[in-house]
Amino acid sequence: MVGYPKDVEEIYFGETGIFSTLTAGKIVVDMTTSTPTLAAKIAVTAKALGATGLDAPVSGGDVGAQNAALTIMVGGDKAAYDKLMPLFELMGKSIHLFGEAGKGQHTKMANQIMIAGTMTGMVGMMTYAKAADLPVADVIQTLSGGGADNWSMENYAPRILAGDYTPGFFAKHFLKDLRIALDEADKMNLELPATKEAKHLYEVMVDDKGLGNDGTQGLIKLYQDK
Repeated sequence: MVGYPKDVEEIYFGETGIFSTLTAGKIVVDMTTSTPTLAAKIAVTAKALGATGLDAPVSGGDVGAQNAALTIMVGGDKAAYDKLMPLFELMGKSIHLFGEAGKGQHTKMANQIMIAGTMTGMVGMMTYAKAADLPVADVIQTLSGGGADNWSMENYAPRILAGDYTPGFFAKHFLKDLRIALDEADKMNLELPATKEAKHLYEVMVDDKGLGNDGTQGLIKLYQDK
């Protein structure tokens, strides 16, 4: 699992990359959040070498990794998926095969579209609660028991309250994901205005403010600057 699609390209297709030595019968698994197109390219190249390629991006951040509770979204050959299930189960709690190569990446894009909404909602909620002179920690506790509950609030709101912006997931990587998601949406003639707005906010955070190495919860700094 590496940072960007360009890193995946180099690791697999570079002069000394995986495909320079991959032998028949092997299985390669890319767990990077990358593009469906690149995932399919890896699978095709692996098959030509008598091997198998799966895409298996994850969700759950640092907490999910530390607790072996990641969500793992897989695309590719079912026999290879079944063979690797004992390994996936060492890392994750929710593991699903979604179809051919690239479908794991498409599922991760759906995940990131949802997370974009919960992250922007969380920082907006906290900003509003503070401006209304409410006890923000109590508001978060109360909302966690109702319909507003979500993973982002449970895991990242306490970090914001503690002034902790260390990355459970880098903002620069989340921006990369949103750009991929919107590019894929364009290919399907889909309009996702809320995701576009989230991308814009993270572009301000990462590109304009230079906060790409903060965690995604650092988005609230844009609101604090106003």
